[in-house]
Amino acid sequence: MSLSHLNPSTELNPVPSRGIDLQYFRRYVRWLEDSGYDYTLLPYGSSSADSFVVASAVGQLTERLRPIVALRPNTAFPLVAAQQLATLDQLTEGRAVVHIISGGNDAEQARQGDYLPKDRRYDRTSEYIDLLRRAWTETEPFSHQGEFYRFDEFGPGFAPYGQSIPVSIGGQSEAAFQVGGAKADIFSFWGEPLSDLRAEIDRVNGIAAAAGRTDRPRIWVTFRPIIAQTDKLAWEKAHEYVARIERTYNAGVFHKRYQVATPQNVGSQRALDFAARSEVYDRALWTRTAAATGGAGASTALVGSPETVAAAILDYVDQGASLVSIRGYDTLADAIDYGRYILPLVRQELAHRAATGRRGTLQDEHPGALAPGFDLAAAAGAR
Repeated sequence: MSLSHLNPSTELNPVPSRGIDLQYFRRYVRWLEDSGYDYTLLPYGSSSADSFVVASAVGQLTERLRPIVALRPNTAFPLVAAQQLATLDQLTEGRAVVHIISGGNDAEQARQGDYLPKDRRYDRTSEYIDLLRRAWTETEPFSHQGEFYRFDEFGPGFAPYGQSIPVSIGGQSEAAFQVGGAKADIFSFWGEPLSDLRAEIDRVNGIAAAAGRTDRPRIWVTFRPIIAQTDKLAWEKAHEYVARIERTYNAGVFHKRYQVATPQNVGSQRALDFAARSEVYDRALWTRTAAATGGAGASTALVGSPETVAAAILDYVDQGASLVSIRGYDTLADAIDYGRYILPLVRQELAHRAATGRRGTLQDEHPGALAPGFDLAAAAGAR
């Protein structure tokens, strides 16, 4: 999985723009398709392009890639959103996915007139999910009078291509876990140390079991890999990247208006806490990029050769991740490199496991930061 970018602006080289570079976007999406990515996230913000429209474009530019629509409940009445998503699902023959963003920043929510406090936003999300699914599946008109939504005699609604559409939720607050564990098809995390993520997955699964679910949410984890031919070259590149990222954020030219001294969302708080405790975790997880961005969004990196990063991704698969999102800091160039050098290694190992029931040798042969005597300063070429 990867995120689709609309123009070449990056944290490494910000290009002032609020628009869509159509040629760049077409090339980016088609490369994802040709490289074998399965999903692409279409992000949403108060000043971003509309995720529904962009997802529809992705659907028409590709034959297999599944568009994930990022959706804030405050921006669309649930029955209308259900109609939009079902339409997208029909047009893409069952490829639509929705990622619901309850909202982690009060100021950003207020820009579009949403003044609910953070914990109440997850209560609204819970009601929203129920109404999406009823709109897709009810065969007779129904009425509803809930805490956040009320209507009379709706339906039947416009049906999706299949029986339903997968619903994803992210967040690390208690409210996020409760709603996601009970109701989400997919639960999303940013990249964290392996042991911490395992505990969080167990927490989600425990909530799902307590809610009486017979299934469990699929786990989605996001990273920003930094790769080069060897581990040493990758760490040198990573330190070059983080210096450029720090200059960009310190200059206030990249999403400055969204930055706050202390993030409200728990995911960003956790990212900054991990960064304060250590720069490197496990085989390849690097947190200094998260510190450089103030914990903004998914910003933890996996650093190493393609083999080391592929092995690190497999470590997360071993912990329970079934969806792994990799998007770079040099967006298009990195997407191309991941498609050429990382995805084939991961798929080869998973195919080997499926055929033999045993792990291959990739993880043992490429320990990365787990190698005896690993020295971050030396790996980065520090003098």
